[in-house]
Amino acid sequence: MNRIINLITRQPIWIFVFICIVFFSFSSPYFLDIRNFSNILLQASTIGLIALGMTFVMINGNIDLSVGATLALAASLAVGLQPQLGIMGAVLVGLLSGILVGALNGIIAWKTGVDAFIVTLGAMIGVRGLVFIYTEEQAFYAYDLAYSDFGASSLFGIPVLALIFIFLTITAHLVLKYTIHGRNVFAVGGNRVAAKEAGIRVGPHMLLNFILIGFLAALSGILLSTQMGASTPNLGRNYELWTITAVVLGGTRLTGGFGSIIGTLGGVLAIAILRNGMNLLQVPSFYVLIILGSILIIVLCIDKRFSEPKGVGA
Repeated sequence: MNRIINLITRQPIWIFVFICIVFFSFSSPYFLDIRNFSNILLQASTIGLIALGMTFVMINGNIDLSVGATLALAASLAVGLQPQLGIMGAVLVGLLSGILVGALNGIIAWKTGVDAFIVTLGAMIGVRGLVFIYTEEQAFYAYDLAYSDFGASSLFGIPVLALIFIFLTITAHLVLKYTIHGRNVFAVGGNRVAAKEAGIRVGPHMLLNFILIGFLAALSGILLSTQMGASTPNLGRNYELWTITAVVLGGTRLTGGFGSIIGTLGGVLAIAILRNGMNLLQVPSFYVLIILGSILIIVLCIDKRFSEPKGVGA
């Protein structure tokens, strides 16, 4: 019990998640349906996968604005190249595109010293343009039904895409909390100069995290395209904002050095539950944006006012 209380104290986002669950449980008779919870997990998986990588990057003291465009590029390649390469070949090319975009962002930020915000802002614009050139502003459709069947498949009543998200969430938590790389993530984000003097190869370390988020953004795009059985050039628009919002709501600081995967999971679920619950209540979707924006500002103000530098996350 003490551990649970301690967790809630360190991760207040879970209080908000609990309040949302209670509120929507009394507001809608459909909210507690097990199929609705599966739907929430499925909806959370797309942004959640990117948020896992964003947590590593933001604890490092960086940010990646190109994830939405990377998602669209990977989805377009994974669907568009199927007639030439087959499903597996096209998916591999899609994943590789995400790794390359992440590596390019990391190398430029490392070698030039330009702020990652600027580097990835340029990548966001450039990669989105590349998507429009490749797709000629047209949607691609998967003609092999096996592709879309995967997106609709489930195991033990839980969507496979949600299971993939849960598995990678557990993996990311273990890596961040119990490995040398995880400890270095906090060290670099807490004090980059001190980390360098301690022998941490800061540049290659940050490069690895940018490759990680590029891979996860590509994976997220491909899984989203299996749900839709298609890809569009506008896929993933504003996903970078949703992702950053989820990570910040989860307690990760924009200045780096503090955060956790458990908090990020809470932020992702909070957004998914809020959107799902308000949809059940037939509330127009733009009200969700107003509420989330307000909550984000409040969280940042509280964090700024009361938090003290701690150096590591939960």
